[in-house]
Amino acid sequence: MKISSYFLRLFVLVVGIAGMVFAGENPRGDRLLLLVPDDMALTAPKIELWLDAASEEGLHVVPIHDSDFAGPLFEEPSAAGVIFPDLIHQKASDPFLAAVRRYVDGGGKLMLVYDAGTLSPEGRYSLRRARLSDLAGVDYALYDTLKEKTIQWNKVSGDAATVRGLGIPPGKYYPFQDPANPNSKNENFEVQLRRYKYGDLQYPSFVTTGAYSGKVLLHSDSGICAGEHDYGKGSVLFVNFPVSYLKSNTDGLLLHAFLRYFAERVLSLPYLMKVPDGTGGLVLNWHIDSNAAIRPLAELDSWTALQAQGPYSIHITAGPDDTTPGDHQGFDIEHNHLSQELVLHWVKLGNEIGSHGGWMHDYFAFHADGSNPAEIEPLLELNKHALEQVSGKPVVEYSAPSGTQPEWVTQWLEAHGFVAYYYTGNTGMGPTQGYRDGVREGHNIWSFPILHLDRAAAFEEMKRNGYSDEEVEHWLESVAEFATEHRVVRVVYFHPPGILPYKQVVLNWLDTTARLKAEGRFRWYTMTQMANFLNLRKQVQWKVSAEGKSLNLEATHPENLEHQTWWFPTEKFSKPSVVQGTATVVRDDNGWKVIAGKGTKLQIRAELVEP
Repeated sequence: MKISSYFLRLFVLVVGIAGMVFAGENPRGDRLLLLVPDDMALTAPKIELWLDAASEEGLHVVPIHDSDFAGPLFEEPSAAGVIFPDLIHQKASDPFLAAVRRYVDGGGKLMLVYDAGTLSPEGRYSLRRARLSDLAGVDYALYDTLKEKTIQWNKVSGDAATVRGLGIPPGKYYPFQDPANPNSKNENFEVQLRRYKYGDLQYPSFVTTGAYSGKVLLHSDSGICAGEHDYGKGSVLFVNFPVSYLKSNTDGLLLHAFLRYFAERVLSLPYLMKVPDGTGGLVLNWHIDSNAAIRPLAELDSWTALQAQGPYSIHITAGPDDTTPGDHQGFDIEHNHLSQELVLHWVKLGNEIGSHGGWMHDYFAFHADGSNPAEIEPLLELNKHALEQVSGKPVVEYSAPSGTQPEWVTQWLEAHGFVAYYYTGNTGMGPTQGYRDGVREGHNIWSFPILHLDRAAAFEEMKRNGYSDEEVEHWLESVAEFATEHRVVRVVYFHPPGILPYKQVVLNWLDTTARLKAEGRFRWYTMTQMANFLNLRKQVQWKVSAEGKSLNLEATHPENLEHQTWWFPTEKFSKPSVVQGTATVVRDDNGWKVIAGKGTKLQIRAELVEP
């Protein structure tokens, strides 16, 4: 009696878990399972990092313990794909790896990342090659022969079309135009991933050997850095980078890029878009450091095309001094009537006024990373207060002088109502919630990483590093086109004195943005607009369920769903229909945009297209 009772309870428990995790009445047609060792909590910070990235990319990633994925009664999870992550899942048993193989061999899609499953439960590497080399499609983790040279740091390359397809913007990859014919649209040339200021960028990856039968996405002198190939009836996206580690230390580009590639290119999943109404664009961030900007600002006021567009994010160091107290080189917003008039003029045009550090530009930049933040913290308050007094508006966005953004500053900003800040980490990305040392910085404050042209981001840096006017113009136009085509937001920044020599370059660029805007495909955003939108987006609750050849999407919001937008690829779905609520469905190149109208509930149905 006791035995039968025990097995009955066990059966109920197993069936209950199966109903939640695997094929139930309404299986989740868009879910990505993140494999987690049984001895790790599903709420651990290393898991949260993946869930944050997925949320920002508009995807549903669900952590699942190994025993729930590979239990004896489970044959195939009701999920679009599976992620076997790095860092958190180095150890794995042979039976569990066999279950992963069965999943892919039976038609499943797997994203296999770096060192996942390279260690036995006892912490030992296998002889000769990684235990999942067959899934990866190439031999790696060659500790038996390479020892300490098994992992090497190298420059990373790929062809321009593939790198751009990963969501990596021009300038972050370089060259961004065909060296043989800069005016052509050819993307069949080799590029490298690059780093702001230094150019040279190297990433760690396992040395790989052997022929690779799939599509190589990225490579280095160590071999395959990323590739996609078939395995049985399924396929594997092998990502040979420690993307979890990189994101946890201010470089989240690769994790986001491959997560999006897996969802969008491999699986053709619907997703919640990262921009209002699904319309991409740029943030143009002005940095006003001192009174040296006043004359250039007066000239910029005569650039009609610049004034006619926007809104822009204009950040000011507001105090009377710059490098040392009493030098009288500051913008001096409290006493300089011209400075005050400029600020009021910008506010009238709809621009957002933000803080550029604290009161004295160079002084603050030099001391912000010091051992005693309390000594200069009052400068942040002085700057914010003075700008608010003149502009008549709350100041809620920020940029760091010289890019110096220690953790204490970010904490101060969020505690004082800021929602956005310019950032020189995570370059190439759009707005993101930053991580440092594995911990997320803040709850509702967003970092806005800069774009750069190879080594340069500000115009004076482009001049100093020898980039031609023609190349700068092509880069600016390529950036605008990238944001438009990928339906994302990126940041370009400048100092007024540095932009003046590029007047015609900028006016030509503004012709391009005006044309894209007139076509309804481009917008200028401020950091505040985007941060407020993204914080509202975090409150969207939505789910997807499959019924035969139909996919149902249900969404709710505590306040308003307006401007939230879902993307359905046309290769997989016919035109979605609105079942409940209000929304506009628009065909946009290779996808359908479902743009929510006013209301707190929305239900969409889309039919699968016959292959």
